[in-house]
Amino acid sequence: MKKPGKKIMTLCMVHKHPQVLLGMKKRGFGKGRWNGFGGKLKENETPEENVIQELKEECRIIAKDIQKKAVLNFFFEHEPEEYIEVNVFGVYDFEGEPRESEEMIPKWFHIDEIPYDLMWPDDIYWHNLFFSGKKFKGNFYFKDFNTIIRHELKEVNDL
Repeated sequence: MKKPGKKIMTLCMVHKHPQVLLGMKKRGFGKGRWNGFGGKLKENETPEENVIQELKEECRIIAKDIQKKAVLNFFFEHEPEEYIEVNVFGVYDFEGEPRESEEMIPKWFHIDEIPYDLMWPDDIYWHNLFFSGKKFKGNFYFKDFNTIIRHELKEVNDL
């Protein structure tokens, strides 16, 4: 059996307790969903460099305090040869005011009022770990983009 190919991506949650900045995706993969900010790594780019660049492009802010919080792997039944590794970061300080871009409409949400019905279905499973300041790893197995077959999450000391 062929070993799955890996796509490496980033996801950044801008968190100013008790609020989180989410972006409504205006185009492409995830259009119509609220999500954090991030994207696919370019060649020779680190996840940290990617997060800084994506925040500038997607909501016009400059990250000052970035902390890696998780690594999540996503597996899809319809693409058994590939999976997505997402490096999840928290941004706790930044410069500038979030502004709309060609790709995203940013909006602050209280963490008790996050619109999970308009987000990726995995978010509701791992957000509590993120908002409690934990580091963690996880695997999510999808039947399709809206249906999780199973998932695994565990707290870790290091990533």
